[in-house]
Amino acid sequence: MPDIVAALGEQALLVGFRLAGASVFAAETDQDVRRAWAALPGNAAVVILTPRAAAALGAALADSRSPLTVVLPA
Repeated sequence: MPDIVAALGEQALLVGFRLAGASVFAAETDQDVRRAWAALPGNAAVVILTPRAAAALGAALADSRSPLTVVLPA
């Protein structure tokens, strides 16, 4: 299975990433963000995060087993 690029956060900020081929995981609340993060497929190599999603994940982003993350500018 090939690696994927995922985008996680508020739907309104991520619509264009789906057009570029990213798998979009919409999450509007902090709890939804954490749930979506835990459910990311194992082949997610890069995860694009909205600033709010990154804040909700906090220390989870520092886990060495996590995929590479990129946070959109605020």
